[in-house]
Amino acid sequence: MPSIADKLAALLSNVRRPGDFYAKGVTELRTPRLEVLGVGPLALPLLAAQAEQLINVAERAPYGRGGETLVDTTVRRTWQIGADQIQIDGSQWARMLTAIAAKAAQGLGVTEPVAAELYKLLIYDEGSHFVSHRDTEKSPGMFATLLITLPSLHNGGDLLVRHKGREVRLEMRCEDPSEVAFAAFYADCVHEVLPVSSGYRMVLVYNLLRQGGGRAPGPPNHDEAQAGLEALLLRWSTGKAAPDDDSPEKLVFPLEHAYTSAELSFATLKGADAAAGAVLTAAVARAGCDLHVALLTIEESGSAEYAAQMRPSRWRSGSGTYDEEFEIGEILDSSRMLSGWARPDGSSASFGCLPFDDAELCPADALADMEPDEQHFQEATGNEGASFERTYSRAALVLWPQERRLAVLNQGGLPVTLPYLGELTRRWAAGDQDQESPLWQEAHQLAGHMLRTWQKEPFYPRQVDESSGAKMLGLMTRLRDTEHAESILADIIATGGHGKNDNETVQLALGLFAAPRAAKWLETIVAANVEICPCSCADLLARRTRVGAIADSLAKAGKALLLALPSDTARLSQVAAPWQLQKIDAGFVVDSVSALSRIDAALADSAVDHLLVWPKTFDMDAVILPAVRQMVQQAGAGSMAALDRLRAACLNHLHARVAIPLEAPVDWTRTSTTGCQCVSCRALSRFLADPEQQQWVFKANELDRQHVVDTVRSGRCDVDCKTDKRGRPYSLLCLKNQASYERCAAQRQQDLADLARLAVRG
Repeated sequence: MPSIADKLAALLSNVRRPGDFYAKGVTELRTPRLEVLGVGPLALPLLAAQAEQLINVAERAPYGRGGETLVDTTVRRTWQIGADQIQIDGSQWARMLTAIAAKAAQGLGVTEPVAAELYKLLIYDEGSHFVSHRDTEKSPGMFATLLITLPSLHNGGDLLVRHKGREVRLEMRCEDPSEVAFAAFYADCVHEVLPVSSGYRMVLVYNLLRQGGGRAPGPPNHDEAQAGLEALLLRWSTGKAAPDDDSPEKLVFPLEHAYTSAELSFATLKGADAAAGAVLTAAVARAGCDLHVALLTIEESGSAEYAAQMRPSRWRSGSGTYDEEFEIGEILDSSRMLSGWARPDGSSASFGCLPFDDAELCPADALADMEPDEQHFQEATGNEGASFERTYSRAALVLWPQERRLAVLNQGGLPVTLPYLGELTRRWAAGDQDQESPLWQEAHQLAGHMLRTWQKEPFYPRQVDESSGAKMLGLMTRLRDTEHAESILADIIATGGHGKNDNETVQLALGLFAAPRAAKWLETIVAANVEICPCSCADLLARRTRVGAIADSLAKAGKALLLALPSDTARLSQVAAPWQLQKIDAGFVVDSVSALSRIDAALADSAVDHLLVWPKTFDMDAVILPAVRQMVQQAGAGSMAALDRLRAACLNHLHARVAIPLEAPVDWTRTSTTGCQCVSCRALSRFLADPEQQQWVFKANELDRQHVVDTVRSGRCDVDCKTDKRGRPYSLLCLKNQASYERCAAQRQQDLADLARLAVRG
């Protein structure tokens, strides 16, 4: 059974002739020499004084009723001057008139040559009008009327044209005096000139004539195709609501002609493309669908192979490579996107880049014979084989049911939907903030689509920005959309991995809920993430305690943090890969102890027990001591019993270290921790152990010299290394220093400062 895409393509294949019952346009005026008998040359824009002169030599324009020709200003009030009283010439006028006639014919769907025959000059003063009427055939071969409004200051006088139940209103004036507006319509169309409200309107009336014989042109008749399209699209749009619907979310109809991204619009479509655009524009309006024109781009890359007749030496000896030297191998990466959106009314749409697939193409093989716009091959380099990159570009008509617009937008993923959701939220927040408003409802529906297709991001400990989940949670918080906020907390934040940069947003989101509910979410998030993200969880708990949350409601979250405190680092590697684990730092201790102390002193005391039992995980110098420094600086921190215990442990550690005598080296003996027993490293060890030798010259090849340098660095030996490039092989000059003593001296100064700082309780 044919798919919706194939059916649409079949219907549009019969729509080949562009055009409509009317045409309109604006073009640059190539000022003619216009002269009227009895008035003389006219200035453009038309002057009021000359308009009065024209009226003085004109006659009231009549109208036809049956076989009669009547003058009745209630039906037609305007002034006319016959073609025999008018002379128009100039070097550019004939060329401009030919171009206008050609554009009008194209807009009317006429492909054969046409000619424009001057009929009359009409002058409309204030109040002038013409009620609904049809033009009669004034010359053999006439099939349409062409109106050209010359520059004149006036308001009103719009033209209404009707045909088969359709009506258009054409504004027949230009703000720029260097332009002229024109309109054309088939002779059998009913049309009406609305009253001129001020000024004078001057119009040249031409008969459009077919230049060959045969049947007179008529408006393109796409009624049957349009009716078929309306029925097809209506079934599609209404059927999308069915739970078992498997039709595509959108349809993509590639166009025949080539268009640049800058010129792509409905107004620039050509030939059969214009016909398809016109008939679809009419059909989608009644079928509840949206229609756009967009740029279709396909990018592919992959492996390439040398052509059978090629030898690698051919390109090595030349200055470059040639496409004919390669053949496409395997396509490894492919991207298919739609971008550069425009609506039928000429406005643009900010949908970004949306993907498409074969099921959405009309028909499915529409791109089978498409040639690439660009194709490049790259010769093999090193371990990499030959490769290729190529790009295809095409314009396409894209349509979808209006009710599925957000689902289509969601196909673009978070790079498209998050900015769009953010803009909806901003506009809603700037308005009345009514949760029944269309903006709120649209944001709520889009969030639902996003969450149904959400792909979880891999957690990375060194996260520097908010995660996408936190960004969306922030938008739901601004919207006060508790339903989707809870979904994000449950399915994204509490499913493994979040960083500190998410916590401000999570904290604000918890404010949407009553205290018991917020506490439950906090417990869930901490319990789910604490083993992989202990620092983030401790930070979140600390934030929650600082905003005055009820301590009793946070007890379960505090216990979850306590139970999951890291212990043996070897056991952590069983929980997750090393790159997934957050590094324990001083901030973790500060947040954990501070938060637990605010919740329950007993929990904080148990946490201190744990911290002090696992010194390899919670190193005294790298973690505990910096944390205590921070906490003693915090207002009121000195009163915490848990802090007093940590301070006491730090003081004991510092007292023990400052008790160790600190003496500068008395000779050139230096500690040897090289470990390596190769010939070079044994020589290095002898040099380090010699109390009288300060310098050692190691003459060797580069690999051996570098090995000695690496050994010195890894063993933190008190040796400076420098390469002497005189002679061959080069020499490595090794000079002993007292870096270890200097480090100990600096540590002693820091220890004494810490003892003085920590000995005083806040």
